Amino acid sequence: MIRSLCRQKLFCRLEDFTSCCRLRTTAAHFSTLSSTYHARQAATQRIDDAYKASREGGGPDRVNRQHFKGKLTARERLSALVDEGTFLEAGGLVQHHCTDFGMTTQVYPGDGVVTGSGLVNGRPVFLFSQDFTVLGGSLSQAHASKICKVMDRALDAGAPIVGLNDSGGARIQEGVLSLAGYADVFQRNVDASGVVPQISLIMGPCAGGAVYSPALTDLTFMVQKTSHMFLTGPNVVKTVTREEVTQEELGGSLTHMTKSGNVHGAWPSELAALSAVRDVLGYFPSSAAQGAPPSWPSLDPPDRDCPALDVLVPTNAELPYDMKMVLSQVVDDGEVFELMGSWAKNIIVGFARVGGRSVGVVANQPAVLAGCLDIDSSTKAARFVRMCDSFNIPLLTFVDVPGFLPGVAQEHGGIIRHGAKLLYAYAEATVPKITVITRKAYGGAYDVMASKHLRADANFAWPTAEIAVMGAKGAVEIIYNAGDDLEAKTREYEDKFANPLVAAQHGYIDEVISPRTTRARVNRELQLLQSKTRTRTHFRKHGNIPL
Repeated sequence: MIRSLCRQKLFCRLEDFTSCCRLRTTAAHFSTLSSTYHARQAATQRIDDAYKASREGGGPDRVNRQHFKGKLTARERLSALVDEGTFLEAGGLVQHHCTDFGMTTQVYPGDGVVTGSGLVNGRPVFLFSQDFTVLGGSLSQAHASKICKVMDRALDAGAPIVGLNDSGGARIQEGVLSLAGYADVFQRNVDASGVVPQISLIMGPCAGGAVYSPALTDLTFMVQKTSHMFLTGPNVVKTVTREEVTQEELGGSLTHMTKSGNVHGAWPSELAALSAVRDVLGYFPSSAAQGAPPSWPSLDPPDRDCPALDVLVPTNAELPYDMKMVLSQVVDDGEVFELMGSWAKNIIVGFARVGGRSVGVVANQPAVLAGCLDIDSSTKAARFVRMCDSFNIPLLTFVDVPGFLPGVAQEHGGIIRHGAKLLYAYAEATVPKITVITRKAYGGAYDVMASKHLRADANFAWPTAEIAVMGAKGAVEIIYNAGDDLEAKTREYEDKFANPLVAAQHGYIDEVISPRTTRARVNRELQLLQSKTRTRTHFRKHGNIPL
């Protein structure tokens, strides 16, 4: 009995001791949990504050100044460009490490550029957007490294790169480090060339070395009135050459669209320009490795007759007409996304669709300089042809060309070299090439404009097409003496060459077609050629285009 009571008391004491230990352990555990929770909350708040500072850019005052100029902020631009809610930022907390010239007091998370990825019409795109509210969007070593990283990711993923430029140039406080940053970006531009589409949109100042990154990309767009691009600004120009010029006159969108040919398009507002970027991306594949660009459905019947084409083109070779009217009849819904429309107007280049398939259109414009090829038009078309070939976009060429523009200025300006660029581009291109001669194709320009001799896949001519060394009158004056019946000889020459029969008999024209059937025939050829492959038989590192 006594032993039993003792055991019972001992057991109760042990139970009390165990309960006490449990209480102490539980209290300690709760204390640890509470401490961990508060520490984590503090750390999270610190990170949240850093990200908030990054999102605020240069602060409310500078954002307001940006809006006052009619410009969006870097993040607002990205939101307008990508599909809603798809932007994923990378590198939002990166900051510079410069300690010179008081830069330790001017540290901003993100360092003046927002980088990341998003979707445009459901397809992935990598982006960077310079933030002018942060140190004028100036490029530092850290700023450049963010751009380089997003470009490297785009190459690895096989997706386009879109850069929104709004920067005062190199951050001079960092000296050679900022210059090195530019060179790193330029190297990525070259690495990505022909691999993934690159599009630059100038949305503010772009000066000095900064201009070379857009120049290396496939397409460069500008915003009218608010964007400027030049190597040296008005003050430097005045100091060196004593010329007085405004920013707009020196490097505004109108200057580049009409005089320099440095940009492919300009729009009246930032939203319009961003919308244009969204549209033009649809004509490209995500990368060259992907093959042809994706097709887009259209309600426009691919075999639709175009009766207007029977009367649009005058039979008199000396009468002008607007080639854009011809193009609008042939392509889907009459829509052509024209590039460089205000420079070298004697040739038209742009994107369109036929049967839902993306095509690159090149066409002589008889309404300007009679459609002659000259220095600027050759350069414009050659660059476009090579871009299409890089990204597997078929080429559709409409020909009405009297030859190369004669003149001392053209010869001294290097028309031989520049004309050879277009010849080289067409000859080198391995994408499907379809050519339609609407009226005339004279001289060397006939050869250059995607002729059968440059391995075009399908060459068509309308019944009234003329394919000859030159026009009948000029040819007769060279062949015959002044005393001969030149009028009769001219008619004789026209009877022989003012039609496509001779070229067709030699196989240089695949088919003489009725103008109204042009759309249907082009669509059928694109269907047949969609799996075209052509490989070069001789090894070469790269060709030596006459630049």
